[in-house]
Amino acid sequence: MRKIMILGWAGAAMAAPAHSAVTASSDGGFAVENSVEVAADAATVYRLLGQPGRWWSSEHTYSGKAANLRLQPVAGGCFCETMPGKSGRAGSVEHARVIYAAPDRQLRLSGALGPLQAEAVTGTLTFDITPAGKGVRVVMSYVVGGYIRMGGMRIAPIVDKVLAEQLVGLKRAAEAEKS
Repeated sequence: MRKIMILGWAGAAMAAPAHSAVTASSDGGFAVENSVEVAADAATVYRLLGQPGRWWSSEHTYSGKAANLRLQPVAGGCFCETMPGKSGRAGSVEHARVIYAAPDRQLRLSGALGPLQAEAVTGTLTFDITPAGKGVRVVMSYVVGGYIRMGGMRIAPIVDKVLAEQLVGLKRAAEAEKS
């Protein structure tokens, strides 16, 4: 399963956001940052953060369906996924936990995403929303530290591409709300 998830992350197809970069990396961790301008207001973008099923790629879920994702944008809220099973026995996965929620401005989560979940790491995913142009600028940063068997420098560009894809999905969903 781990190799499949890594390959899925490595094959992420996406439209490039305005800014995407690995800002630091070492064997013990990495930091990535992606940003995009969105032609929508901050309230719309923040509300959509709490609806990942509308913008997160199904290719980057355990269940294969983004509709199975949920995120409660309050401290302690879960970014979780339901995994339907046989005979009505559903499984689940916690991708991250909300640690800071400032409506229309910032949402911060703690968790090891995707293949990092099987590693001994801590990750902090932050969404910053600020006014820009005819809408807002969303900066998504993810900082990961700990023991990564494959090495932080090796996986950082893959994680960067996958997260950039999700940010483009958020932009698309927010701008579709406006039209």
